[in-house]
Amino acid sequence: MDPEWDSLWRSVGAGPDDRAAGDAGLGESRADGGAGAGPAARAGSAAGGSGLRTFVVRTDGAARGNPGPASLGAVLIDASAPGSRRPDAAPLASISEYLGVQTNNVAEYTAVLRALALAEELGGREVEMLLDSKLIVEQLHGRWRVKNSKLIPLHAEAKARLGRFARWSATHVPRAQNKQADALCNEAIDRVQAGGPWAVAVRPK
Repeated sequence: MDPEWDSLWRSVGAGPDDRAAGDAGLGESRADGGAGAGPAARAGSAAGGSGLRTFVVRTDGAARGNPGPASLGAVLIDASAPGSRRPDAAPLASISEYLGVQTNNVAEYTAVLRALALAEELGGREVEMLLDSKLIVEQLHGRWRVKNSKLIPLHAEAKARLGRFARWSATHVPRAQNKQADALCNEAIDRVQAGGPWAVAVRPK
């Protein structure tokens, strides 16, 4: 196992036996929603934003039953690649992970956390998140309150992680535009039910 991936999975809470690593592809996509930035953000922008590595991030969480067997999927796309903001853009990296029995919203938030950890690990300084969870988009922008006790710490961690990027945005997109992440969710549940690994991460060589 790549020691870099070991540190990544530890940082996002995955167990040592709950992951597997692979190799990967490429791609482009676009976020129109409000942007947020942490304290380092404005400095990063002033230092030359056009040179910062930006990822388009699409994530999804699923639970068969609510709660029920749950999973997450995430794809990271190089925002500078042609067509990167198309729903079918080829990903540079991806994650497919089984989460055990969870609610759909916990799975959705965990998908965002895994994707942000991976984007940071790969040197991303800006992220454009295209999410089919309106709940998460509105809560990240502070327009909706976080009331569920299970979501409060996940929301706090997501905001903390976003604060480490120079710039971020989160936009709600229709579910039909998020088929890649959705497919990775289903793949994770089916894979584990067939005796496969809990997590499969694909990253560039």
